[in-house]
Amino acid sequence: MRVVGFALAAVAVLALLVGVHRYVWRRFVGDTTTPGSPWRRAGTAAAYVLPLLSVGALVSGRAGAPFLLQQVLAWPGFLWLAALLYLTLALLVGEAVRPLLRRWLARRAAPEPEPEPAPVSVPASAPEAAPVPEPAPGPVPEPGPVPEPAPGAPSRRLFVARAVGGAAAVAGLGATGYGAYGVLRGPRVKRVTVPLARLPRSAHGFRIAVVSDIHLGPILGRSHTQRVVDAVNGTQPDLIAVVGDLVDGSVADLGPAAEPLAALRARHGAFFVTGNHEYYSGAAQWVDHVRELGLHPLENARVETGGFDLAGVNDIAGESEGQGPDFARALGDRDPGRVVVLMAHQPVVVDEAVEYGVDLQLSGHTHGGQLWPGNHIAGLSNPTVAGLERYGDTQLYVTRGAGAWGPPVRVGAPSDITVVELASGQA
Repeated sequence: MRVVGFALAAVAVLALLVGVHRYVWRRFVGDTTTPGSPWRRAGTAAAYVLPLLSVGALVSGRAGAPFLLQQVLAWPGFLWLAALLYLTLALLVGEAVRPLLRRWLARRAAPEPEPEPAPVSVPASAPEAAPVPEPAPGPVPEPGPVPEPAPGAPSRRLFVARAVGGAAAVAGLGATGYGAYGVLRGPRVKRVTVPLARLPRSAHGFRIAVVSDIHLGPILGRSHTQRVVDAVNGTQPDLIAVVGDLVDGSVADLGPAAEPLAALRARHGAFFVTGNHEYYSGAAQWVDHVRELGLHPLENARVETGGFDLAGVNDIAGESEGQGPDFARALGDRDPGRVVVLMAHQPVVVDEAVEYGVDLQLSGHTHGGQLWPGNHIAGLSNPTVAGLERYGDTQLYVTRGAGAWGPPVRVGAPSDITVVELASGQA
């Protein structure tokens, strides 16, 4: 049944992609170019090549393709997916503008009515005018030809199609370009103060740099890691929490890209928990590798640090390998009088965190939606998409993440590294 459901979902997604590409081709190419023109041939070729590149970018990693091939496919394939989204949204807005523009042009082109002649008054004493003889019967002259547009001038329909298509292209590609610049520029630092009533006075002002969803892969590599490390170290945190989805690929392919993580510096160390993408990339090997780089993996484990307990649980995706989250092991025997901060990749485990008396859960996973209106979709499956919220006696903070999955583009959800400053109720 699971295979059948996956097959049906794949067919539905494929049909949707075909329909969207057909619509985009018609509005950008079919309606704006003439049959047989070089522009139409180029646009039609792109309508076949770009979706094939996108499919290749999506499946090449899972299919075990050489990493170089993954990199070649990733840039155009993933960028096209983001561009397709915003070009389609811009065209849909253009559908509302199109009839208004046609009416406006029709009004401008309509001839102005000629003024009616003023009535002529005839004096009462004037003699009656002789009757005008009717014209002799004969053939009715045919109307002359309708004037055609000047040579080289597009028809009104073609002009509207090009105007709306051009505006949609500028808006869609502009949004994609700006979103890509935001990712490649690197994450910005956010600062959030979280009051914890039971936190001891000695831990007041303790700063945790929360980093998630770096997503090293075919696009984001070593230079991206270095930007993240520089930003984190620049905050001079007391502790660093890397809460999953570090990579999209194997240690063999991405080990060099992760090496700058060895330069992370914090007074109480840097800690790591797995995300779902680690389990697609060889979680056990990555746990060993980050340990070699100086990070401390918390695999359903807990440590005492800085006046509170820091715990970490494996991601839900590890359940398929018998390595899922184990709250009893991580928190079952702790001193309930101590504050506990939990690192857990996905926000959805907050119910278990509430059950085990966690004071603060630090999560990522959602990317804040990454591509608007994805934030509304992410909200359907996550209790919190981004920011700080309270669930019972537990507070949950979700960072938007420092990288991007798939398209290296973020719109409406800028990447971030968050410095969470703990505030004691006893200070």
